[in-house]
Amino acid sequence: MLNGCLSYSSIFQFLQDSVMQGLRIHGYALVVSFCFIIIIAASQRIHPSEGNALIEIKKSLIDPKENLRKWNKGDPCTSNWTGVWCFDEVGDDGYFHVRELYLMTLNLSGSLAPQLGQLSHLMILNFMWNNLTGTIPKEIGNLASLKLLLLNGNNLSGKLPDELGNLPKLNRIQVDQNQLSGPIPESFSNLINVEHIHMYNNSFSGQIPPILSNLHNLRHLLMDNNNLSGYLPPEFSMLQNLRILQLDNNNFSGNGIPSTYANLPRLAKLSLRNCTLQGAIPNFSSTPKLRFLLLNGNNLSGKLPDELGNLSELKRIQVDQNQLSGPIPESFSNLMNVRHMSLKNNNLSGSVPASIWQSITFGVSAKLLIDLCNNLLLDVSGSLNPPENVTLRLSGNPICINSNMQNIGEYCKPEEHVFVESTNSTVVCPVQACPVDNFYEYVPSSPVPCFCAAPLRIGYRLKSPSFSYFPPYRASFQSYITQSLNMDFYQLSIETYSWEEGSRLNMYLKVFPKYNDSRSSVFNVSEVRRIEFKFSSWNFLPSDIFGPYELLNFTLLGPYDDVIIDTTKRTDSKGILVASTLAAIAFVLAISALIFVLISRRRVNSFHRLSRKASSISIKIDGLKAFTLKELARATDKFNNTNKIGQGGYGNVYKGILSDETFVAVKRAEEGSLQGQKEFLTEIELLSRLHHRNLVSLIGYCNEAGEQMLVYEFMPNGTLRDWISAGRSMKKESLSFGMRLQIAKGVAKGILYLHTEADPPIFHRDIKSTNILLDSNFIAKVADFGLSRLAPILDDEGHLPNYVSTIVKGTPGYVDPEYLMTHKLTDKSDVYSVGIVYLELLTGMQPITHGKNIVREVNIARQSGMIYSIIDSGMGFYESGCLDKFLNLALSCCEDNPELRPSMVDVVRELEDIIAMFPETNDTNSCSYSTSSDNSSGKVVPSSSSLSSTSSDVTRENQQQQQMTWYVSGSDLVSGVVPTIVPR
Repeated sequence: MLNGCLSYSSIFQFLQDSVMQGLRIHGYALVVSFCFIIIIAASQRIHPSEGNALIEIKKSLIDPKENLRKWNKGDPCTSNWTGVWCFDEVGDDGYFHVRELYLMTLNLSGSLAPQLGQLSHLMILNFMWNNLTGTIPKEIGNLASLKLLLLNGNNLSGKLPDELGNLPKLNRIQVDQNQLSGPIPESFSNLINVEHIHMYNNSFSGQIPPILSNLHNLRHLLMDNNNLSGYLPPEFSMLQNLRILQLDNNNFSGNGIPSTYANLPRLAKLSLRNCTLQGAIPNFSSTPKLRFLLLNGNNLSGKLPDELGNLSELKRIQVDQNQLSGPIPESFSNLMNVRHMSLKNNNLSGSVPASIWQSITFGVSAKLLIDLCNNLLLDVSGSLNPPENVTLRLSGNPICINSNMQNIGEYCKPEEHVFVESTNSTVVCPVQACPVDNFYEYVPSSPVPCFCAAPLRIGYRLKSPSFSYFPPYRASFQSYITQSLNMDFYQLSIETYSWEEGSRLNMYLKVFPKYNDSRSSVFNVSEVRRIEFKFSSWNFLPSDIFGPYELLNFTLLGPYDDVIIDTTKRTDSKGILVASTLAAIAFVLAISALIFVLISRRRVNSFHRLSRKASSISIKIDGLKAFTLKELARATDKFNNTNKIGQGGYGNVYKGILSDETFVAVKRAEEGSLQGQKEFLTEIELLSRLHHRNLVSLIGYCNEAGEQMLVYEFMPNGTLRDWISAGRSMKKESLSFGMRLQIAKGVAKGILYLHTEADPPIFHRDIKSTNILLDSNFIAKVADFGLSRLAPILDDEGHLPNYVSTIVKGTPGYVDPEYLMTHKLTDKSDVYSVGIVYLELLTGMQPITHGKNIVREVNIARQSGMIYSIIDSGMGFYESGCLDKFLNLALSCCEDNPELRPSMVDVVRELEDIIAMFPETNDTNSCSYSTSSDNSSGKVVPSSSSLSSTSSDVTRENQQQQQMTWYVSGSDLVSGVVPTIVPR
């Protein structure tokens, strides 16, 4: 019996070993294949024609960022295809269908495929803010369920297809800011459910079809900045729900404003500026909701209608630059809510009714501007004593010459209102406590001092605001947005704003988490998705003041890098699909656990094989050494923390000593920053081409055993930020003003080389004071090209684009606001960052300190006459004329509008002019050619004369020839020639 038992045990063991061995050899592959078959069978649920259509749509697009890389894997509805959102229920035909294509701001180019018309159940088509070209396919007119057609912000051309009039459910059509032309199709009169038509900033021509008066649900009609002609259709009086009619900058020459427009009961804004209209202004007394009447820049004549005084809700009347005559109606004193009355540049005569400002009751913050300049006004009927919150302008009228009225001169000089926003705060927050490098910052208006949080960054545009000067509306706009988001007022910060053509307001907003007892400093994922959905779905409260709006971008940085927005709007499929998918997932998880054991046993060996394979990939470049891991480990004492001299998003930087006693800086990538082999070697090959005295030189690299390291020349004087901070805190000697000028010029020359003479040209994208290193002679060298991007190159037609579309990268405080809003990187983006560094040199301040921006703080100090109070006292002697020139250069680099910023060529030349005039001793000529005062600092500092050997009795040309060997005239490029480039 015992032998029998042993026999059975042996047999069982033998069978078990055999089965396990079989599984090891064959079973895993079979099981995994079977799982894949189950998943594929479960996921093939989209209608075949729609699946094929999506493939064709992708083929017609150019996707440089590979945002659509998922579009060749699995089923569109169940495999998370980017931007593809399906209904969560199967249709009557047993298939799932695409509900929405959300492909906004993905840097797509190419064209729109006709196969879009095969997405028969599509409700939203969103290609906003890409670079699409070509025409709009007529097949889109087949989408009978389409509600939103959003194609604005591209380069589409050609005519609007008549077939678009076949969309019975369309609620909104946005084709603005393209290059579309031709007439507006009369078929659009069939869009009976449309509420918003946005066609501005194109080249549409011809007559506006009067038959559009059939669109009884229309609320906003924006067709400004086109080439429309003919007459204004009187039939538009039938649009009883119309709120905004905006047709500025078209050519309705010889025609007038139809009197029937006075019968639009809900009209809140009528904007017909610069349309060459003639005739009289109609009686608008039957438009009780009218708040904004903008008719300036035409050839209107006759008198101002008395009935305008009956518009009790009117806030802004702008009829300047016409040929209006006669007196200002006394009835204007009834305009109790008006805040802007511009009647200038007409032929108005008679007296100015003082009752206009005497009868109005103002709130605490309300203001009234009455601009009557350049008319034929003779006097004021009543007392000339407007209250403080009324601005009255009378210059260019006979009253300013002939009148003896008291204080008349005060109102006869042109004045520009200067708005200075104070950001003074008595609270000082520790800079190191808020990790700005990871896109955290102090909440500017937090009720709790020094609340550090990570904001969401949002590009936002008001498409038809009813004002042209924003500061008085800033607080109300903040309330409007925060109420729509169900947030507290302090959670929104308006970082920057700028006006663009067509009186549209671009903004860069920051939305901060709410302070609570848990002190959470980031939004959770669901809240991020809720906020994005609110901004992108036009669900804000309607406002006649702020008008229609649009989302330009929703930038996720720092702790939000990994948040995927589009998964919130795509619900999981149900029914059989859910059951089969969950079953397949459960099966895969079980098998995965089994496979994991096998894989884990082989991981070490596999890793070594992979490392050996990786180390075999190499390149040979003259003058560049491929170091071994052993060499660099020996040079840095095994990457000892005592040799660590820097740290960034890429990894750590270590000081090292090579076997030949050469000092080097070794930049070692952390695991999360490793690139692919091809990408890493490509970067090395690119960096090896950069040779300039103001760029840190690459000596070699290491690419073995899973390591990626770059070896640079060592800079013994550290970073520019170290010297600015140390001098300000008196920990060591400070940089003199002369040295700061030379450092500034060195930075400019290095960046100019990257923009114009590097092959290919490069945009740095992360210029900051910690990326500017100083050698033993305090020569500035620009470092860290980890975020750099190649500049645009000539296309097939020989055209040179002026920007690169890219995901926003960089360091808070240094990033160009325009780049943040548009995701368009240009050479002027680097110029902005250089300007921030220059402001650091001048003030010693951080770019962002306690929630305050350095550009705003410097501007406020300059406007208030306190600029010298914020200048870094540690830089010793400086002449005010030289400092003013440097300050003006720095601020010009930091203009919000990139077109107003200088090119790097201009920056270099201006700095050379300042340096040539800067006095090296007390008896030399200064920037303003006046004598200078003594150096009051008393510190022992590296002499600025060691950086520039000029004398007072030689010409500028001789000065440049006599300077030390490293100071070379011009841009100091490889060719030695200052290039001529057109600023972008």
